[in-house]
Amino acid sequence: MIFKRIRQFFRALTARITPDDGKYLATHLNAEEQRLFFAMSTADQYHSLRTAYTIERLVIQDKQGIDREFLIRCALLHDIGRVKGDMGIFGKIFTVLVSELAPSLADRLELKGNHLMFVYRHHAEMSGRKLQQIGLFKEAKIVAKHHAKPTPDDPYELKLLRLADEAN
Repeated sequence: MIFKRIRQFFRALTARITPDDGKYLATHLNAEEQRLFFAMSTADQYHSLRTAYTIERLVIQDKQGIDREFLIRCALLHDIGRVKGDMGIFGKIFTVLVSELAPSLADRLELKGNHLMFVYRHHAEMSGRKLQQIGLFKEAKIVAKHHAKPTPDDPYELKLLRLADEAN
């Protein structure tokens, strides 16, 4: 787990969106969806792109008739509840460490109105609400639950999104 977090930290520090990434986004997101995507920090944009690229590999390997475009859109937009300026790299490090190492402290911070902790813990639901506001109701149902505890009734698409998100 620690090596994964270290890798994520270095990816966040070196994150950049290439012209090819821009073409990929233009292929899979309309203008309104791109506006939400580009409201995220560059590190979150990069993470979301990596998640979408992982989804593509999973769908190719899976061959179960999954709606590829739907899942790519979910991957690209799954973290839009976090916007530039909400937490930054070091704010995210803080929230991840506190949440994983001292969950009761994280609970207290959230109850006291700590914005960082609230955004970290509720960005999935916030992302879902933003997607509903632009009419992406099917995507919103999946995205809003991507950090919820798994249940036996979870749709297969949600399981794939979680897998791809966790890998990145």
